[in-house]
Amino acid sequence: MADIFELTLTLDLRDDVSEEELAELRWHLGLGPQPDNLRIVPEFPFVLEDDHGQLVTENHPQPLLAAYGEASKVGGALVSVLLRREDTRRDAWALTSRQEIHPDAFERTGELLTWLATKAGHAHRCSDGSVSLGWTRFYENLRPDPLLVRNGMVTWPS
Repeated sequence: MADIFELTLTLDLRDDVSEEELAELRWHLGLGPQPDNLRIVPEFPFVLEDDHGQLVTENHPQPLLAAYGEASKVGGALVSVLLRREDTRRDAWALTSRQEIHPDAFERTGELLTWLATKAGHAHRCSDGSVSLGWTRFYENLRPDPLLVRNGMVTWPS
């Protein structure tokens, strides 16, 4: 049995995303090169053993929503798209991403999702103050659960 979840983001972003933030977001989506400075998710700690048997923590940046192609567990395809809207009277960016995610990646991916919630358009804001970004689904379940950011925290499935 695998601990794999479908993570689907469907949201619109406001026009206040800086060029540096867009570059990092594109990298996370597999749509561009890694920027020199990562600010949205700045640290990717990876613990390994050095030549002397000591544990060392190094930074190993990895894009978080960059898988493309056939999904291994959830069916369908994995993809990420970021489009600039022609009509900027609405929110400026349309973002869709469908990925497979393991619970071990919830924390790091949650950093990116929490940042996305701060940039989400008005239509994604709920009356209780949470922000709706899409949904998650355990790969064996048919019904998805809402993916919400509330008080700066992602509500991951338990």
